Amino acid sequence: MRLPAEEIRPQEIRPQEIRPEELDGVDPAWSRFVEVPDAAGVTRRWHVLDNGAEPTVGTMLCVHGNPTWSYLWRRFLAQAPTGWRVVAVDHLGMGWSERLDAPRTLPERVSDLGTLTAALEITGPVVTVAHDWGGLISLGWALAHSDQLAGVVLTNTAVNLSVDAAPPGLIRLARTRALRQTVCVRTPVFLQGASALSRPRLPAAARRGLELPYGRADRRQSIGDFVADIPVGPDHPSRPAFDAIGAGLGALAQVPVLLLWGPRDPVFTERQLEDLLHRMPHADVQRYAGASHLVTEDAPQTSTDAWRWVGDLGLGSTGSQSGGAAERPASPASEPTAEGPSGAARPPRRPWDALLARAGDPAPAVVELSGGTTTTTSFAELERRVRDLAAGLAADGVRPGDRVALLVPPGVDLTVAVYAVWRVGAVIVVADAGLGLRGMAHALRSAGPDHVIGIGKALVAMAALRIPGRRIVAEPWPAALRRALGWGASLPELEASGRGRPVPELPPADAEAAVLFTSGATGPAKGVVYRLSQLRAQIDQLQSTYALTGADRWVAAFAPFALYGPALGVGAAVPDMSVTAPGTLTARALAEAVQAIEATVVFASPAALRNVVATASALTAEQRASLGTVRLLMSAGAPVPARLLVQVQELLPAAELHTPYGMTEALPLADISLPEIQAAGSGHGVCVGRPRPGVQVRLSPLDDLARAEGELTDRTGVTGEICVAAAHVKERYDRLWATERRSSRNPGWHRTGDVGHLDDQGRLWVEGRLVHVLSTERGPVTPVGLEQRVEGLAGVGSAAVVGVGPGGRQQVVVVVEPVAGSDRVRDGLADPTLTAAVRDLLAAGERPVSVAAVLVLRHLPVDIRHASKIDRAAVGRWAGQLLAGHRA
Repeated sequence: MRLPAEEIRPQEIRPQEIRPEELDGVDPAWSRFVEVPDAAGVTRRWHVLDNGAEPTVGTMLCVHGNPTWSYLWRRFLAQAPTGWRVVAVDHLGMGWSERLDAPRTLPERVSDLGTLTAALEITGPVVTVAHDWGGLISLGWALAHSDQLAGVVLTNTAVNLSVDAAPPGLIRLARTRALRQTVCVRTPVFLQGASALSRPRLPAAARRGLELPYGRADRRQSIGDFVADIPVGPDHPSRPAFDAIGAGLGALAQVPVLLLWGPRDPVFTERQLEDLLHRMPHADVQRYAGASHLVTEDAPQTSTDAWRWVGDLGLGSTGSQSGGAAERPASPASEPTAEGPSGAARPPRRPWDALLARAGDPAPAVVELSGGTTTTTSFAELERRVRDLAAGLAADGVRPGDRVALLVPPGVDLTVAVYAVWRVGAVIVVADAGLGLRGMAHALRSAGPDHVIGIGKALVAMAALRIPGRRIVAEPWPAALRRALGWGASLPELEASGRGRPVPELPPADAEAAVLFTSGATGPAKGVVYRLSQLRAQIDQLQSTYALTGADRWVAAFAPFALYGPALGVGAAVPDMSVTAPGTLTARALAEAVQAIEATVVFASPAALRNVVATASALTAEQRASLGTVRLLMSAGAPVPARLLVQVQELLPAAELHTPYGMTEALPLADISLPEIQAAGSGHGVCVGRPRPGVQVRLSPLDDLARAEGELTDRTGVTGEICVAAAHVKERYDRLWATERRSSRNPGWHRTGDVGHLDDQGRLWVEGRLVHVLSTERGPVTPVGLEQRVEGLAGVGSAAVVGVGPGGRQQVVVVVEPVAGSDRVRDGLADPTLTAAVRDLLAAGERPVSVAAVLVLRHLPVDIRHASKIDRAAVGRWAGQLLAGHRA
């Protein structure tokens, strides 16, 4: 006779069934049973994983969600530092704990956890770690045991069901009684669905471990009960407790919190992360790009990052885990105090000071060239528009500290929006179109903007990509259509509404001002947070490095640099080109932009300059003459070959050609001119010149496995990761606590991710990216110097040096892109002549290497933003597949 749907009788679990020795990553000694009376006086048998350590420092209490169990925390137990006890519980009815005859509600489970920790004599300090609905139970415990609480770590969870339009589909389907029994209990659909959310698929051992306690229907009843206890409706029995926990999080304002998040989770979305940050704005955040619901499985480094964070709490002997003592820079990060003639302190300086100084100036501030049309905006008009829009934005609800994403093409409208947002005290979020649509979507979701200002088609695309934030359209759109789309006012309306309104009070000089995204050349683009004071220091460094004055005017062929013009008091022209493709800048477009603003300065990426040189034959005599008025050219974004600069010099005969060294996190850090490049000659890497005044450079030497773990040094000839300190270095990486922690583990220094060395004249040479350094049996091999030598061979356009094989035994492989028109155009193994030439060349010299293979690839992949940085990771994968005999 079949039992009714809700009457599957649980069978007791026998200890011999557990067999922890068969579980990957689990020490059998951790597994134990504890018998504890619950609040009703009924003795319950719990299963826990407990490392049994004497908690001389503290206890980490790990709480799983549904449908997992304590196995989820195996790495946290395995990595526990000395003095830390780690206890990972199995909820009653879950894992290997006692099966129940009746469901448990949220308040009962919070109470259960409290009775268990009392029985286990856990007294504090305690750091709680939790996932999924275990987050609620853990937070409920934390609020009830605040006297023991030292820290809170949460992975994907939620305390507010109203931020998403509806619960995820699988949970909605499982809300009905019969369907819930089928999906969650009688069949393993819900159980296996949790693992199936991971991409790529979890290893078989991990899937088996997660599912092992739930092999029969009678073992899965509490999976269904957990789903039934989700308080979706206001009259749900667990809803009061659920709401009380969410409302009580303000009590944790003094408790350190770390949020470890999988942004691809369809269950607990980014909106839930934003809600948690609204309730706990002091929380540290680490988002793991690509990770989904089971973030601790998708990103195994969560355990390492969590323990590093716990170590930084200073609770005891775990220390900061910084990897050794570090030389501290001589206070480069604060804005120097200045005094006026009377000795009184000058008011703090902000990025828009130069624009205010030219508020009545009719000279061109921004010139746009597009499709044969030139539009000019004066400094006076620009300042008025900024003032009006700032007042309109403030009246419309944009508040200091709000994040405002900008999806407006380079030009005057973008410039007005940027400075108006700053003037309100809000934070601009800039993910330029060069990242591509997917890259922009990833970037903007990670930043969590409160408002999005964009052209209409961009706003439509952002809605489809689930970008949060209130919409403000940049162009005039019909009010009825805006309402239908859920958009607010347009920028022209806000600017008009701000006329005559008071401008908001000035934000503090150290207020956060910008989240700017890296190019994503070595992974997902990272958000870089700047304060107003750091932007001001960057502007000052640019001004002093290149002697820029109000008499200068520049052509910004790299979109973000057009925004620096008003901050420098310099007129800027945006040439007619595609902002997503630097190589679309032609010589004619450059000359027209120079003529339009009578430019004295040009900034362009190497890819843009290559196309300028390639199209120079189309220039008229008048256009060539106009290029002769340029006094300075800057090119950055990737190494700039000297031979390219020599060709550019022929087009700009009066210009000093400079290549500043820096990155999104800090620019400029060093600078070098063409004559200095020529004087430096060939060396192992790219000479980027001497550090700028106020910039300190040190190296963290590479060890035999190509790790930069050595103490910082400024000794000449030592190859290591380049570390810098300066007033214009970024504040931090945004919502990437662990990434920031690694990059700044030497206090006061930013680890750039580049490797290089200092020569005996104090010049810095860049040898590549740390992630691209080869780890060979003979030690680390840096790629750039070798690539430069190969690129000197006849018929070679560019080259990439990559490693194939396991770390410590990688083989050196050289991949060559032939020059245009070469007969070496088939992808695959290079011909014997080229192979011999490359091998002989690199076997000689100061740093000889043995080359395992030479390959040909017609087009080496490059980054999207600058179209100049070779994607060595992609090249390495291609080479490995080819040499393994697979179709690449």
